[in-house]
Amino acid sequence: MAAETIAQAGFAVDLFDAMPSVGRKFLMAGKGGMNLTHAEPYEAFLSRYGARRDALAPIVECMRPEALRAWTHALGFETFVGTSGRVFPTDMKAAPMLRAWLHRLRELGVRFHMRHRWTGAFETTDAARGSATAGTHDAGRPSPFALRFQTPDGERPFTADAVVLALGGGSWPRLGSDGAWVAWLRAAGIDVEQLQPANCGFDVAWSEHFRTRHAGDFIKSVSLGVVTAQGTTPMRQGECVVTETGIEGSLVYALSSVIRETIHEHGHATIVLDLAPGLSEARVLDEVRHPRGSRSMSSHLRSRLGIAGVKAGLVYECVAKADFNDPARLAAAIKRLPLRVERARPIEEAISSAGGVRFESLDERLMLRGRAGLFCAGEMLDWEAPTGGYLLTACFASGRVAGRGVVAYLGETR
Repeated sequence: MAAETIAQAGFAVDLFDAMPSVGRKFLMAGKGGMNLTHAEPYEAFLSRYGARRDALAPIVECMRPEALRAWTHALGFETFVGTSGRVFPTDMKAAPMLRAWLHRLRELGVRFHMRHRWTGAFETTDAARGSATAGTHDAGRPSPFALRFQTPDGERPFTADAVVLALGGGSWPRLGSDGAWVAWLRAAGIDVEQLQPANCGFDVAWSEHFRTRHAGDFIKSVSLGVVTAQGTTPMRQGECVVTETGIEGSLVYALSSVIRETIHEHGHATIVLDLAPGLSEARVLDEVRHPRGSRSMSSHLRSRLGIAGVKAGLVYECVAKADFNDPARLAAAIKRLPLRVERARPIEEAISSAGGVRFESLDERLMLRGRAGLFCAGEMLDWEAPTGGYLLTACFASGRVAGRGVVAYLGETR
């Protein structure tokens, strides 16, 4: 998006990627359906960025969800709003969009350099400190940035009047975003928050009995909250999935930042599951108290409350045996089942990452303070958001802001 914005302004643009082809994480994002953005009211949309809402609001304003949909339509792809409010291209696929986008960029003159891995080193000349420059590779003009790339043919130098770093976070490193840049930028004196997993699963010490029977099972029609020092967060309803190591899924991802920070603070976190979100605790208690005759408790809970399968497994996994003889305690557990989570899954498994270049190190154009002509965009910035289109929207928007910043900067330094 930064390359498109700069090229449309008439500047020469070179795009470097360490991988053999571009957009690999973009394609991965579309693997289960290309969720571009979300159609909920704008203030609710902005709230999904949590602690970084105020920092991201002016960035997202440059490419609001409706603007992103219009951009997609102009690329040749219609969109629709799903039942959950998520926005998708009509064919749900990322690959056709990427092909069309690359065709547009090439028509704009963007030059692509594959298998070029930045070494982390950049040298600046006096031009970076205020001498007049314009465009990229202007003959006879000094270039403020001297970059070096590792390629299959050895190291290659390259010069540019402005640089946009869009190096990704630390998730899915096999797609290119390995987080190696964190050490490089820190060594250059740039304030970078440690990368952490976001939209990730968490480890739970399941019993072998439960794990062998329920790993891979979806927990549907359930509400989840997190116990924090300030109390339990508002319960969110949705679904999640039991894994060999713990629990993950969209409902967990939506609260992953709270779970992760609680673990950092206390060494573990407790989440609570409401296994019967459509019923009050009083109603659940009435059903538990209903005479069950010769039926087993498992049969009773299944017939009266629909507690079966993995939900029944969770009850037997987490509720003390003595509480099965106390209807009030059992009903309370069904409505507020405590589950201790020990740690986040490794960042390599996460959908996205938190941490990165702090916004306080950047101006409103996403140019690094004290580093004229050097911009940052995308997931390498210090923010996070749940799945649902919020990640892609902010990445697109930050690319547009950085691109506009480059255009303005080059205009100032003519």
